[in-house]
Amino acid sequence: MKIWHQSLTTIDRVPQYRDAIMNHVRKIARPDVEVVLHGMSEETYPTHYPGHFITHSYLQNLHREQFVRAALMAEAAGYDAMFIGTIPDVGLLEARTLVDIPVVGYGQASFHMASMLGDHIGVVNFLTPLADELRQNAARYGLGEKLGPIVPLESGFDDVLAGFDNPEPVIAAFQRSAETAISQGADVIVPGEGPMNVFLATFGISRIGDVPVVDSFGAGIKMCESLADLKRVSGVYMTRSGYYNSKPPAEAVARLREMYGLDPYPNPNNQRGLAVRAGVEVKG
Repeated sequence: MKIWHQSLTTIDRVPQYRDAIMNHVRKIARPDVEVVLHGMSEETYPTHYPGHFITHSYLQNLHREQFVRAALMAEAAGYDAMFIGTIPDVGLLEARTLVDIPVVGYGQASFHMASMLGDHIGVVNFLTPLADELRQNAARYGLGEKLGPIVPLESGFDDVLAGFDNPEPVIAAFQRSAETAISQGADVIVPGEGPMNVFLATFGISRIGDVPVVDSFGAGIKMCESLADLKRVSGVYMTRSGYYNSKPPAEAVARLREMYGLDPYPNPNNQRGLAVRAGVEVKG
């Protein structure tokens, strides 16, 4: 099985995060599963950190095309599933309408997993402006009533990256924010961004007292595995009923993409990633 992972970061610019993801994949993915890491194009952000380039509605919406394009390339290249590795699930709904392979979002996978582990979901994140979007997404997933406090982390993106070499300050900051969420009623915690999630998993932080901390990356990859397995053995895949889920005619997609200056049929050979499988990584 082959899974296309798509990050909202320009992943080669953040080697600490990239390497931590690779190590985590080796732990969580089945031996027969290859996860290929992909990031945003080099031109997307002026620095290694997306920052305010993803925390405004219009700017984030501009990024959707890279995720949609990735889904089209993944299916064309024979991937079995795609994992959108960012909690706002950028492009998730649109990608699912265009391809018949499973497309799983970090946020949706996290919230559904959390709903099976507890009753009141708390989120700890360092991108505070995303709170409104997370609540809207949770409501769309049918979990709005279960999503409780969203608590900011004292540490930022660069602090988390530095934490891979000096973890104690970041762990302590996360614990303080998680305890605040717990005091406000949360009984399960979702890490609000991929770097924080992978950092916590790297250092074995899976509980705060009696409260579980969801491994969102792990949940997403396992959901990709399960949905790809179900499609293979049972023929089950995405609904095609209704405005938000129906698949548009391929010729209409190609014509309009071309009219808007986009690749009508994105070539998967133009997008290379870093493949991780059973402890071995190769250029893919």
